[in-house]
Amino acid sequence: MVLAEVEMPGSILALIKVDRENLAQFIKRSLAVELYREGKLSLGKAAELAGTKNKWEMLMLLSEKGVPIDYTSEDAKEDLQTLRDVLDR
Repeated sequence: MVLAEVEMPGSILALIKVDRENLAQFIKRSLAVELYREGKLSLGKAAELAGTKNKWEMLMLLSEKGVPIDYTSEDAKEDLQTLRDVLDR
């Protein structure tokens, strides 16, 4: 893990309506969404950064933020095969 310290005016918390306890999660999710939008992170890596439980939760977050999803039928086939492999164990 990498620890990044960010300084910001306290007034920002009131503007974005996030309390201190939830700020780290808010920043990670916002960063994950933006890096995915810019094509710098894959869906899986964005989900990892955002701390979502899985890719599907990340897809819901992206949808809530109005981010177009770059999820092809080939991606769906790969995910389906992974699911089959896991269930066959």
